[in-house]
Amino acid sequence: MFNASPLSNLPKADQYQELLVQAQALMAGESNHIANAANLSALVMTSLPDLNWVGFYFYDGTELVLGPFQGKPACLRIPLARGVCGMAARTRQTQLVPDVHAFDGHIACDAASRAEIVVPLIHHGQLLGVWDVDSPVPARFDQEDQRGMQALCNLFLQTLTVSALIPEYTTP
Repeated sequence: MFNASPLSNLPKADQYQELLVQAQALMAGESNHIANAANLSALVMTSLPDLNWVGFYFYDGTELVLGPFQGKPACLRIPLARGVCGMAARTRQTQLVPDVHAFDGHIACDAASRAEIVVPLIHHGQLLGVWDVDSPVPARFDQEDQRGMQALCNLFLQTLTVSALIPEYTTP
């Protein structure tokens, strides 16, 4: 059985390197995006300090829809025109927000959240969704977190088959 442990005693770059190793072991040989998204969310939530929400929103062609996550109940659907997640999906750029209260249009699913990082999930040129991580600590995330989160998302995307999330590629 896999056993994740908190990595807060390591330097941040080493935390992400260890998370990549653990995530790769968790997702090895598994192509189901729901299973991998659930395990990746749990791994990050239980391994990194000062987080209160970690998870996925998947794009359904119109808006972002809640996927596997760890934390308090969350917003079910997010239009691309709203919030940090919508901005990341719309611009296809990672959003690093030190103070969510200063972000115009922030959607407060958990009032305790103060900082947020959102990485767009792009696979074969298609928007599949976003990876969203919140913290109750202002300015919790920095460029090192951005590089680490993007690396974790790239690993997740490597586990996908072309038909995993893109309906037009699904074969009968």
